[in-house]
Amino acid sequence: MDEREICHHAYSDDTQLYLRCRSEDSASAVGRLEHVIADVNHWMSQQIVSDSIWTRLNSSGAAPSSLSKFGRCAPTIRLGADIIAAREHVRLLGVTLSSDLSLEKHVSTVSATCFGHLRQIRRIRKSLDAGSTATLVYAFVTSRVDYCNVVLAESPRSTTDKLQRVMQHTEVRQRLVSSAA
Repeated sequence: MDEREICHHAYSDDTQLYLRCRSEDSASAVGRLEHVIADVNHWMSQQIVSDSIWTRLNSSGAAPSSLSKFGRCAPTIRLGADIIAAREHVRLLGVTLSSDLSLEKHVSTVSATCFGHLRQIRRIRKSLDAGSTATLVYAFVTSRVDYCNVVLAESPRSTTDKLQRVMQHTEVRQRLVSSAA
């Protein structure tokens, strides 16, 4: 990988390959990635590794709406007979990243999920004591808002306000449950 100037991150059960390039150099960058992935796949087949290679291509960071400027010619990677196309949003370690590196989609998804969980908890609230309700709220709402929240540093206030509303709503619910107990 080093000779092709491709960087990598190794996780416990996953490896992420990436490189930086200008949008006009994306074709050569994709070609370099294809060669590395083919080399890794060849090595894995010789080692009798049964796991297949799963890859997502994300053209992130070039400029806002970076994929839309490619039109129908967005970069793709060929893995044997499979073709993997670039996507506008990808999920990496639980965080949804957009091709322009904004976190709007991530915050919207987290907010919607949390409000959905709060509605479900409200439906069964009468069957639970205050401690159990607090545990459920923490497990399904607070922990979800807190997960990877460091990526929101320096985000616009309009983005973080959505998560702040979730937490305020959660606080109000907790007070209502505590006072009713």
